[in-house]
Amino acid sequence: MKRFFVFSFLLLMACAASCSLERNKMAQHITYQEFIDKIWDFETHHDSFAFKGNTAVIVDFYASWCGPCMNLLPIMEKLAEEYEGDLTIYKVNVDKEPALAKAFRVKGLPVLYFIPTSGQSIKRYDGLPSESDLRYIIENQLLDHPKEKQ
Repeated sequence: MKRFFVFSFLLLMACAASCSLERNKMAQHITYQEFIDKIWDFETHHDSFAFKGNTAVIVDFYASWCGPCMNLLPIMEKLAEEYEGDLTIYKVNVDKEPALAKAFRVKGLPVLYFIPTSGQSIKRYDGLPSESDLRYIIENQLLDHPKEKQ
């Protein structure tokens, strides 16, 4: 009986998280082909990074069953809204886009890729960063100019 309640609770949490992801308009879901079209055609330019975007990007590899990924979700939504226009956050569901996860050697979750527009190198973060860590990376490594406090 206890297992049933634990399973039911976990299923409910996964459904709630999935519904929240679908409603999220700030952090955008991206497919394998959209990644190639919007960010980097790594199939053609696998030896060099050729960024296609106009704003800095965070790519968040996640799964709805991943607890740390779901803990990261509200932080990413908040940052996407706060940095709208300066930063684009894309979410990659590894269960729906396993080829993209494989291409970026995602084995554990969450995995974040930080892609600046200024030609600096791409940074990878494995695990669950704090909101302050994310803000530091955004302000000091992604944006060409710090966002003014309002």
